[in-house]
Amino acid sequence: MGIGATAGVAAVGGIALSAQASSTSSSSSDSLKFDADAYSKLTTTITDTEGTEHNVTYHFWKAITYVANPVDATYQSLIVSAPVEIDGTTVDPADAPILLANSIGGYMPSSVADATEVGGGGSAMGGGAAPSGAAPSSSSSAASNANGNTNATGGATSSNQLLALAAGYVVIEPGARGRTLKNSDGEYYGTAPAAIVDLKAAVRYIKANKGLIPGDVERIVSAGTSAGGALSSLLGASGDSPVYDKYLKELGAADASDAVFAVGAWCPITDLEHADGAYEWNWGTNDLSTGKQVDQSVSKDLKAQFAEYQAGLKLRGLAGFGPLTARNYDDYLVEQYLQPSATRYLAALSDSDRETYLAKNTFITWSGGKAAFAWDDFLTHVGARKKDTPAFDAFDLSAGENNEFGAGTTETRHFTAYGAKNDSTGLSTKRVAADIPEKLNLMNPMYHLVEKVNDRRSKHWWIRLGTSDSDTSHVISANLTARLDNLGDDVNHLYYWDEGHGANTDPGDFITWIGTVTSYGKGKKGKRN
Repeated sequence: MGIGATAGVAAVGGIALSAQASSTSSSSSDSLKFDADAYSKLTTTITDTEGTEHNVTYHFWKAITYVANPVDATYQSLIVSAPVEIDGTTVDPADAPILLANSIGGYMPSSVADATEVGGGGSAMGGGAAPSGAAPSSSSSAASNANGNTNATGGATSSNQLLALAAGYVVIEPGARGRTLKNSDGEYYGTAPAAIVDLKAAVRYIKANKGLIPGDVERIVSAGTSAGGALSSLLGASGDSPVYDKYLKELGAADASDAVFAVGAWCPITDLEHADGAYEWNWGTNDLSTGKQVDQSVSKDLKAQFAEYQAGLKLRGLAGFGPLTARNYDDYLVEQYLQPSATRYLAALSDSDRETYLAKNTFITWSGGKAAFAWDDFLTHVGARKKDTPAFDAFDLSAGENNEFGAGTTETRHFTAYGAKNDSTGLSTKRVAADIPEKLNLMNPMYHLVEKVNDRRSKHWWIRLGTSDSDTSHVISANLTARLDNLGDDVNHLYYWDEGHGANTDPGDFITWIGTVTSYGKGKKGKRN
């Protein structure tokens, strides 16, 4: 899969894939029975990566509350878009795969309440601690970033949604509660595990309405970026896990399965209780953008924690690499991901552009059509690290993740023993709260893949990360992939060369992948009338 100006060009149902859109709106249903007739008929133009415009007519259902007892229906609702005509040809979406695309960034609230067209979801930025990532950004047009960043904060733009619609897929976009929400009593009601519980409730709503809601409810593909990628991964790993039952019951979620068929996760920021150690192992020697070096004693402590954790996972690397440890993970990343990523990038360039790039980046050896370099040189190439140390459980409780584990009227809390022990805010106790361990399990896909192996998990995974993304550690997605591979699952994991947080340079390939893993277009599926 090439990375460059024409990357991601693929065809599904005869349409080359990229995106840009424009349109108009409809009705809603507050019950747990989907009203199949409460839609508006909209027409949008989607421009593919070759610059060709395609006219897509689709049925659009405005925000529908997906639980019987919503805490906040502004966030606990979803929108549905189902294509009925593409370039003048009638489409029957009844058996089409369903792209469940969340727009969650920074574990912030995400709402579709005011959406009037496909791609209308978005994260609500405001209040609380700053999210992981850069300044917020969102858009319902994807032409400018179909081959680049989706959103610096991780909230997906409409790129994947538009491409899926053009491919004949059904697109469902769920809202979800997020960490900054609080009621009139000052109580936070969107912190962990609210977001994953909401996404599970949305899946249950979809499956409970089989035959009414358009699309194949047994072929749901969950997609998200950054925190949304973590939640997409968690949704895939934890399908039908009973540990969420009490939360779903409180909301009046539909009595149905919440397992999804496949997962698309871009730069997933997950495994939060071990993320600080993984981050220091990866970026500990890199300076901050100010030129300042982080506290090396803290970095050393966290690296040691990572080494112990990694050894305990007992993971085997892909392609027969063998046991993955803190001592050999740099070699593994270089061999399995980084050199192949650079090779794909350089091979896609013209001879003159490649020569220019290599002249500026002399740490890369280009021989026989392959790139080679050392780990330390790669770190120097990336440059400044994004976050200070600890990256996620900040001693001063300033990280967005501290807010994610807030509870009651307490906005921020420590969620690691190391963070609590070194608290700098003057807390009376240096221990994590008693409810934190359970919440960490509820929020971590690795819990459902390592400690409590879940047979109801997704078996198909699409995972992507930019090589210059220092919002998280490269180890996080690589560990997730290794564990899934060790369990026998189908995993498609690539790194985008020189791309940062939120990159999605091959969106067309993702849409094609959905068709492949769901067998859409074979037999009766995918036929146009």
